[in-house]
Amino acid sequence: MPSTPTVLAAQGYTVRNFGKTPADVAATCHKIKAIGYDAVQVSGWCQMDAKELAKVLANEGLICCATHLDYARLLKEPEKIAEEHHILGCQHTAPGAMPGVFGGPSVEYPQSAEGYARVAREMSEVGRKFATLGLTLSYHNHRFEFEKFPAVGGRRGIDILMEDSDAKVVNFELDTFWVQAGGADPVAYIKKCSGRVPLLHLKDLTIRKDQQIMAEIGEGNLNWPGILAAAKAAGTQWYIVEQDHCERDPFESLAISLKNLKSWGLK
Repeated sequence: MPSTPTVLAAQGYTVRNFGKTPADVAATCHKIKAIGYDAVQVSGWCQMDAKELAKVLANEGLICCATHLDYARLLKEPEKIAEEHHILGCQHTAPGAMPGVFGGPSVEYPQSAEGYARVAREMSEVGRKFATLGLTLSYHNHRFEFEKFPAVGGRRGIDILMEDSDAKVVNFELDTFWVQAGGADPVAYIKKCSGRVPLLHLKDLTIRKDQQIMAEIGEGNLNWPGILAAAKAAGTQWYIVEQDHCERDPFESLAISLKNLKSWGLK
């Protein structure tokens, strides 16, 4: 693979089971730094005061490159969210999923063209507010956004989010595994998001016993030369290693992914 200097980070959700208390978070950050990462996306850990978390990260020499947050809170507390991110020295945030799925809030957003259009409108409104507060908003995808809706000409949910939102203030944290699992091409969607994909979740996909399995970067079947070249051309700022489910110790999985990425010239 060609040498492509980038900024790599570890996604905290990968080691969420090791971040249930502030002391756990501190120990986890120490391990992440020891593996060789210099940045993290804060996600899946216990609730911590922003100043306390900032101190933990600073003690380990880690940058907070991005966070995940609850969609309902995104709508209700944009100013407070921005204040917390300034304390962390973090510019980027993204809801982990559209509400109404994966244990989201009780307010129902239908898995329909209308539901996606609503999210596109709401994220545009919040994105404009965030822009005045120095924060960048992105949407993180899973597999379900790739469903097609005949009532709107077969448009996918993800396409509605991209095309109906304000491109100036709504970005995307594309997840390579979930794009592929949704039946689409990660390279094509990175190109489609060019200029709007500051964050990219790197996650490999392999097949075992006819099932799609998450794998360490370089241990699966994704087209990494194409993905990394497309991301570089699209202006991606942070390449974030994530593995929701690991078949070995999650810290070992993070280490394997980092080793492979570095062997390809990424830093």
